[in-house]
Amino acid sequence: MQNLNEIVMRGQSFKGAIDEPGAVAANTSNRVRAKMARIISVIPFLLLGLAGAALAGDDDDNDPDGPEAAPSAPAAKPPAAADPAPPARSAIPPAAAEPASDIKLQDNPPARYTVKRGDTLWAISGRFLKKPWKWPDIWGVNRDLVKNPHLIYPGDVIILDLTGSTPRLRLEGVADGGLSRWYGYELQSTKLEPRIRSQSSRAAIPTIPAKDIEPFLTRPLIVDTDAIARSPRIVATSDSRVILGSGDLGYASGIEKSKGAYWNLYRPGRTFRDPDTAEELGYEAVYLGDAEVTGFGEISTLHITKAIQEIGKDDRLTVMPQQQSAAYAPHAPERQIRGKVVAGSDNSVYEIAPLSVVILNRGARDGVEVGHVLGLFRSEGTVALGDRTLALPEQQYGVMLVFRVFNKLSYAFVMNAKRQVNVNDIFKNP
Repeated sequence: MQNLNEIVMRGQSFKGAIDEPGAVAANTSNRVRAKMARIISVIPFLLLGLAGAALAGDDDDNDPDGPEAAPSAPAAKPPAAADPAPPARSAIPPAAAEPASDIKLQDNPPARYTVKRGDTLWAISGRFLKKPWKWPDIWGVNRDLVKNPHLIYPGDVIILDLTGSTPRLRLEGVADGGLSRWYGYELQSTKLEPRIRSQSSRAAIPTIPAKDIEPFLTRPLIVDTDAIARSPRIVATSDSRVILGSGDLGYASGIEKSKGAYWNLYRPGRTFRDPDTAEELGYEAVYLGDAEVTGFGEISTLHITKAIQEIGKDDRLTVMPQQQSAAYAPHAPERQIRGKVVAGSDNSVYEIAPLSVVILNRGARDGVEVGHVLGLFRSEGTVALGDRTLALPEQQYGVMLVFRVFNKLSYAFVMNAKRQVNVNDIFKNP
């Protein structure tokens, strides 16, 4: 019986061992079914949420302000700014901001004026303004952007416009009143159509009388001591001549081929010194003529192409300067400049007539620029006041326009003056 009970117990244990994997599988299956049921129950809510987000997105697309960025998403940095594109040709650059009070008209300015041959921008501006160098203000242009400050032609009609808060000059019958001319182009007022292109042969009026300063724009005028020492010089003449003239041959040393074949001939002339400090400012280069190098070498061969004075041994050469443009805008200096007239363009040592060229003791190193307008001043003397002698206040008697600038010296043209200009007269901002 004991053995029978043992057998029955062993059988039950064996049955349990066989049934155990099935029970485990059943339990696992039940757990999976439970999880799937939970997931399935959540899906409808997820679908509803997605549908709501899509609808919200459609609403945002219709919102002109766009959706607000999420706080956790930093805004993207804008791309690096490229160089600004040039303005369209039809765009007018902004005019310089000038108070209306700075534009002082003549007592009886003309309402209109027809430009004539021989006129200058300075003279025309003077018909309307008490200070002709203020012409950018009355034209309403930005001087720093002006490309061609004398594109006014004989036959143009200039009208004075007083309808605004600031007086303005305009060109009659020209698109935008002629403003675009100053900036280097002209606005089209009609539809562009294929047609033969024509260009007027008339010349634009200059800023100042070109014939009066042209000789000073194409010649060497000022040299310093070092430049004289470095300059090539004539060492011999053809046929042992003492003097060379146009068409003659000469021989020079120190000419570098890399500097070209065309040279000016000059001779050191007057020495210019500062009247207050006695500093040597430079030497006058007395222009003699022009030469072309026909053979380069340690001793180069020269062909004298032009001679206005006698040319001989030891006269100097300098590279022929390029033609200097006379297209500049007259303007007062932006900072204070003060100096003295040191000489006239010739050997004048005292009185210099108006509409003449004068030499100033200030140059590029002092901030002088081509186009600067400077006032001419003089004191009428001194007066005894108690135990002191005082100079009378300086009075302005004229203005001049700087047209060529060197390092320490400048050349200026006397535009108008109530009296003769004297050496040592004061110049400063007008």
